[in-house]
Amino acid sequence: MFTRVLRLAVLALICAFITPAAGWSADTEETVTPGVDLDAARALVDAQKFDEALPALRQLDQESPNNPDILNLMGFSLRKTGSPVEALDYYNRALSLNPRHLGVNEYLGELYLELKEPEKAKERLGVLREACGDCEEFQELEAKINQYAGG
Repeated sequence: MFTRVLRLAVLALICAFITPAAGWSADTEETVTPGVDLDAARALVDAQKFDEALPALRQLDQESPNNPDILNLMGFSLRKTGSPVEALDYYNRALSLNPRHLGVNEYLGELYLELKEPEKAKERLGVLREACGDCEEFQELEAKINQYAGG
C-alpha cells in the first residue's frame, strides 16, 4: 500500500512538472488523473458529474479491471451520458464477477427499462429479492418497474 502511494505521489510530481495546468494525457484524448481513487470517482458520480467521472473511472478500471464496484460506476456513468450499449457491457462484466451485486442489478434493471425490456428488468428484481430481500436497491427498482408499467 505504502509503495503504491509513493509511486503515485512521484508520478503526480513528474506530471506536475511536465504539464502543470493540464495534467497529462495517455494515448487517448482523455485526461488521466494520477492517484485518483474510488472515493473521489464516486463523489463525482454522486454529484452527477458523469463526464468528469468517466476518465477517472477508466483509469481505475485499467488499474483494477476486476472490481465490480468500478464497473458498476462505469456502467452507471455511461448510461447517464447516453451510452447504453457500452453501459451494458460494463454491467455484464461486473455481473460476471459478482452476480448478486446489489448496485449492478438495480442499475442494470433501470437500463433494461430504458431499453424497453421490462421482463429483463424484472429478472434483475428477482435477483435483488434473493440477494437482499426488501433492501433499498430492491425497493427502488421495484418502484421504477411499477412506474414503467403504469405508463
